[in-house]
Amino acid sequence: MQRINVLSIQRISAEDRAKIEAVDPAIELTDAGGWYDGEIRETWPAFTTARYLAPGATGSGTREERDRLLAEAEVILGGWPFPLDLRARAPRLKWFHQRPAGASNLLVGDLWGSRVVVTTSRGSGNTLAMAEYAVAGILHFAKGLHRAAVDRGAGVFDHRAYRPLLLEGKTACVVGVGGIGLDVGKLCAALGMRVVGTRRHPHPDRPLPAGFSELGGAGDLDRFLPESDFVVICCQWTPETTRLFDKDRFAAMKAGGVLINVARGEIVDEEALADALQRDHLRGAALDVYVGEFEHTPTSRLWSDPRVLITPHISSASDQDRHGAINLFCDNLRAYLEGEPLRNVIDWERGY
Repeated sequence: MQRINVLSIQRISAEDRAKIEAVDPAIELTDAGGWYDGEIRETWPAFTTARYLAPGATGSGTREERDRLLAEAEVILGGWPFPLDLRARAPRLKWFHQRPAGASNLLVGDLWGSRVVVTTSRGSGNTLAMAEYAVAGILHFAKGLHRAAVDRGAGVFDHRAYRPLLLEGKTACVVGVGGIGLDVGKLCAALGMRVVGTRRHPHPDRPLPAGFSELGGAGDLDRFLPESDFVVICCQWTPETTRLFDKDRFAAMKAGGVLINVARGEIVDEEALADALQRDHLRGAALDVYVGEFEHTPTSRLWSDPRVLITPHISSASDQDRHGAINLFCDNLRAYLEGEPLRNVIDWERGY
């Protein structure tokens, strides 16, 4: 029986290890989760390593031992962050799967554009938690809760500044109706909102997703913006979506609208957003992501504005881990062994 060398450089539980090994007796799994932390600490920005590595983590094994594991690997299961020179050190590597959903995570390093098949966990993350975050952002500004901190700082209430909104009957536009966007739509609809959305390939011949009253393509975004009270960004960051929300898109948004971003900061032109807020064209923005979030804190122009709620990419976190990355990896592993197509293969030209 030909052995398949599978290397995990992502920390996995005993349960996850058992799932992977149960796929087929041919699998020879090596768990090296945490082994490369020292290398990552030396090659990634300090801001990133402080967030994602355990304090004082320096990795395990010698450089020679780590090189040997990579050199023998045919399949690698990885996370974030990861060694930037994986391709150069893994000559037998045929397939890399990353636990996160965002293909843009791999723009750094030597895997992007290579002949290695790379898959992501798109659609299998903690999508409900992220959708709940989006709804929390909507409610935060709809009920004027951002005013509470302002009033506390001033030591006096400005009752008229809150201007609460009733969500029932309002319109929410979901930009990128994938795994996250589908859950956002369901929750918004449950609150009595009208939900519209866009996706790259809308499939007009198929039934509308639950909760949606209309689903269009990327070209329909400009039609939806003037009628949307809330806009939730859930799409992948690609060359096509870089600064998708620029000054023209903010001008097209409904006056008093609210922007929610749980995707990637680079999808938003942050100066244009700050200008729209300064002109009082927007009511507020809830950002779980921002440009350069793995290297530094947000720009002061946004972070100091009480109409901007910024959090450090925590929308997928909750007390329940419903991440389906390992199940997806196992399904793909079966397909790999049988010579069948894999799910969520990154198209380098498309960007995800």
